[in-house]
Amino acid sequence: MDKQPKVIVLDDDPTGSQTVHSCLLLMRWDVDTLRLGLADDSPIFFVLTNTRALPPEQAAVVTREACHNLKQALAAEAVEDFLVVSRSDSTLRGHYPVETDVIAEELGPFDAHFLVLAFFEGGRVTRDSVHYLKINGVDTPVHETEFARDSVFGYHHSYLPDYVAEKTQGRIKAAEVERFLLADIRKGSLQRLLKLEHNQCGVVDGETQADLNRFAADVLAAAQQGKRFLFRSAASWLTALAALPPQPIAATDMAQYVRGEKPGAVVVGSHVKKTTEQLERLLQEPGTVPVEVEVARLLERTTDPRPILLQQALEQVQKAHQQGKTPVVFTSRQELSFEDSQTRLQFGEAVSRLLMDIVQGLPSDIGFLISKGGITSNDVLSTGLALRSARLLGQILAGCSMVRTPVDHPQFPDLPVVLFPGNVGDADALATVYRRLSNSQ
Repeated sequence: MDKQPKVIVLDDDPTGSQTVHSCLLLMRWDVDTLRLGLADDSPIFFVLTNTRALPPEQAAVVTREACHNLKQALAAEAVEDFLVVSRSDSTLRGHYPVETDVIAEELGPFDAHFLVLAFFEGGRVTRDSVHYLKINGVDTPVHETEFARDSVFGYHHSYLPDYVAEKTQGRIKAAEVERFLLADIRKGSLQRLLKLEHNQCGVVDGETQADLNRFAADVLAAAQQGKRFLFRSAASWLTALAALPPQPIAATDMAQYVRGEKPGAVVVGSHVKKTTEQLERLLQEPGTVPVEVEVARLLERTTDPRPILLQQALEQVQKAHQQGKTPVVFTSRQELSFEDSQTRLQFGEAVSRLLMDIVQGLPSDIGFLISKGGITSNDVLSTGLALRSARLLGQILAGCSMVRTPVDHPQFPDLPVVLFPGNVGDADALATVYRRLSNSQ
C-alpha cells in the first residue's frame, strides 16, 4: 500500500483521542500550530475545537476558521494526501450537519460523507443502520436513552437515515442515505465506494473493530483511486484509520508517569447520571477528599459569588494536598433547569470559568490530574493549563486518554492528565483510574 494519508481530526470535545496514542492534540488552530500536527511522525493528529460547548453559529465560525487555516498549513507542508474526520459524540449529540457542511464548503468537494458512530470501548454499536448503546448488558436504541433528551442536542431517531433526515431538516431524505450494512462491509465495499459522488451521505454499521478495520481498508483503497471522503465519527473509526500498534506502556502501568509519587487532583464537571455514580464510588476510596462547588450560586443576581466560591475551594484543596491526599473538586449535582439552550450554555461557560480558576490555583507539585467530562477536559487543556499542544500517551482505561504537558510548562511540567469523558466506563471506572495512578490498584 502507498504511504498512509495523514488523518486530520477536528474534535468537538477533547475525548475523541480515546482509542489511539502517541500523537499530538492541538488546542489551537493557527497555521503554525496546525503545521506542527502535519509535520509530526504520527499518522493522526487532533484539533480540539470544543465546538460541542458552543451555539451552532459559533461552532460554524470556529470550524470554518480551522479549515481555512488548515488549507494554508497543508500547502506550507506540501501535504496532498489527507483525510478529514469530524469527530463527535457516539451518543449522537453534536452540531451535525453544521460542522460537516462547513468542512465540505472549505475543504471539498467530497464524493461522500459518512456517519461512522460505533464506539466499542463505550458499548456503542450500529446494526442494520440502528445505533445502540449497551445499558446493563442490553443493547438499547440510543433514542431511548437520556442522551436523546439532551436540552441542546436532543433527537428522536436511532435509525440513522431518519436521524440524518431529522438533523438536516429534510434536506437529506432518509431514503437517499446509502446504508453500509454489516454484510456489505464484511464482503467488501470498494466497488460501491468508487461509485459515490456529490457528497452522498452514507451510514456505516459496526459491531466489532474488525468491521471498521475492513471498511477503512476499502476507504483507503478508494482514496488512492482519487475518491474524496469526509467522516462524522466516534472514536473507534479513528483506530481503524490510523492503524497504530499497541501503546508503549500498558494501562495498568501508567503510574510510572506520575510526578514524584505525589497525590493528584480530580476535577469533575460532567453531571450525567453515570458521572455522578462514578463520583460517589471514587469518594469511597481512601486518600480522597470531597471539595464540592455550589455552582447554583452562580445564578445569583446580586453580587458575584465567584471570588468566595474560588477561595473556599482552593482552601480545601490546599489542606487536602498538605495532608498527602487527593482533592476531588466537583460541581454540585442537582439538575438545574433553564429557560432556553442559550441560557444553559452561558451557565455552563460560567461554571467552566470557575473550575478553570480552581485548576490554575492547584498546587504546582501535584502528581497527576484527572479531568472528568468532555467539555471540562477541553477547558482544562486549553484554559486551565493554557496548552498549545500535548502529547497523547495512550489510554489508562478503555475510552480514557492520558496526555502529558510539555517539559517547559511554567506551572505543571510533565504533568500526566487523564481526559475522562462523561459517558464512559462502569460505576467503578473513575475509582479504577485513581487507584492506578495512586499505585493502590
